[in-house]
This record gives sequence, structure tokens and C-alpha cells, in this order.
Amino acid sequence: MTDQLEPMPDDWQRALAVVAHPDDLEYGCAAAVAVWTDAGREVSYLIATRGEAGIDTLEPGAAGPLREREERASAAVVGVTSVEFLDHADGVIEYGTALRRDLAAAIRRHRPELLITLNFDDTWAGTHWNTPDHRAVGRALMDAAGDAGNRWIFPDTDAEPWSGVRWVAVAGVDSPTHAVDVTDGLDRGVRSLMEHRAYIEALTTEDPEAYARNLIEGFAREEAKRFGGRPAVTFRLFTL
Repeated sequence: MTDQLEPMPDDWQRALAVVAHPDDLEYGCAAAVAVWTDAGREVSYLIATRGEAGIDTLEPGAAGPLREREERASAAVVGVTSVEFLDHADGVIEYGTALRRDLAAAIRRHRPELLITLNFDDTWAGTHWNTPDHRAVGRALMDAAGDAGNRWIFPDTDAEPWSGVRWVAVAGVDSPTHAVDVTDGLDRGVRSLMEHRAYIEALTTEDPEAYARNLIEGFAREEAKRFGGRPAVTFRLFTL
């Protein structure tokens, strides 16, 4: 029998989602964001790069602004109005104190109770190697959650220390612990991914709507087996 997942905590008001690239949140997580914003919760996005190296047929100077526009439109579909970009270089993000400082500063500004990020394990499902950017950003975020509360670490950031982060939720893992029922957010999750039309058209010859719907609905229905038959977005939840 498949182990059943716990529902995500709902006793929070502010979340900050931190990922490496435009589109990272849309590949499965945006439907949960739609459910949360419907409930009156505040979710902000912080993207480490502008995704400028993500479209082979488009040089970075043109791809970056295009992908930024697509991400802002995508976020709006699920009720997110705050989208920031850090301008780290796409494809070569380095884990280190510079990245930790940027993330700690953002946590201090936004003061979230929940942090959200993408799988930073070495692999996807143990068979596909994960990218250096995903690994660097996710691991730096885990460290920055602690850094943000220590006034003697990165004391030169503008905002006051914030030690109110209670959880980090990691999407896209093969060993989740918690889930969100996305029955009411699933269609917007699909439409949110569809806003990355230029990226999808460079990635596949499949119709963008069919591609997005098959992927997002497929993920949610597969995870339903572990969540009482309800379409779900799953997370590995770390308590801080």
C-alpha cells in the first residue's frame, strides 16, 4: 500500500518561493500557489537568474527579458504580484556566501513563515542528474534561512534579521512528506505553465496547451495515489 502524505500546514500567512529559473515553479508547484493565494495567503517569488541561457535559438540578451516577462505573466495567473530577479548567471550559479547573502537579504525583506524551493538533490528520482543551478540555490536557501535570523551574519543588509521561518517546502522530490489538494488550482497551474510559451515552443514540437495540461495534470493525478485520491502537489517539508 502506498504511504499516505500529510497535508501541508496552513497556519501561516506569508511565503517566499525561491528558485533558480523562470518556469521552475510552474512545473508542478504553481497549482498549490493558486490554492494558497485563494485562501488569502501572500506568496512572493524570487528567481536567482533571468533564464537567459534557457533557449538555444535565442541569444541571452534577448532571452532574459523575454523569460522575465513570461514569468511575471505566469505568476499573475496564480495570484502572485511580487516577482524579483537576482541576476545571477544562468547555468553557472555558484553556491557560496554571495548567494547566501542575497537570499538572506530577501528573507529579511519578505519575512516569510514558509520558504518554497525546488528539488536540490543530486538527481531526479535517482535516475536523472539534477542541474548545478537547482542544487546551488536550494542548498543556499536552506542555509540562508538560518543566516537571516542571525544579526552578525551579513549585517550590512538593509532589513532587520528575521528568524520567523518555520518550514522549507521542497517541490519535485521523489520522497515527499506532505501534499496540497490542488483540485481548485489545477487549471490555473496549467495556464501558469502555458505563459512560458516561448520556452515551451523551443523545448518541444507539441502544442503548448496540450504539453502543459498533460504534464501538470499528469503529475497531480499520479500524486493523488498518496493523498486520498485527490489531485496533489507534493513537498518534502523541513521544520526549522
